[in-house]
Amino acid sequence: MAAMSDVLLLVGRLNYVWTNTESLLIYVIAHLLKVEKEAAIVVFLTLNTTRARIDLVERLAKLRSTSASDRKAVLGTMARLKKEAKMRNKYNHCIYAFDEHGDISSTQLMRLVEDDKHLRYGKVEPVDAAEIQLLEASIAEIVEISKDIWVFIKASDYVSDAL
Repeated sequence: MAAMSDVLLLVGRLNYVWTNTESLLIYVIAHLLKVEKEAAIVVFLTLNTTRARIDLVERLAKLRSTSASDRKAVLGTMARLKKEAKMRNKYNHCIYAFDEHGDISSTQLMRLVEDDKHLRYGKVEPVDAAEIQLLEASIAEIVEISKDIWVFIKASDYVSDAL
């Protein structure tokens, strides 16, 4: 079981590093589209989900006009970001169960899984020491992804407008 304040602090950190990292996609979009930052901001904000933004960046990276080195860097980074999105989505789209001491004992995902005959919902997972370690590792990985995106931005021909 994990103390509520500890879990909420980690979820807050997760959201903070995620939001900062996702916002860097503005510069990646500007670079790949070869547009000014202002235009990239409009594109970024018009796409109202993380998935749509990542999909756009991946599709732009796959265009023939994108260099092989940029394609490799961008697609690799987006794969890492999508992997960490699972943790972010889990903690932003779940409900928490508490034990008799008020500590968080588990999460329950708010997702429906439907087949021909059954409807299931709410996969329950414990919030134990191992889960806390996974959450901390995810936060650390998102920070590393952010650093890698900054390296890419600084190395790009877009650098003068991006910074």
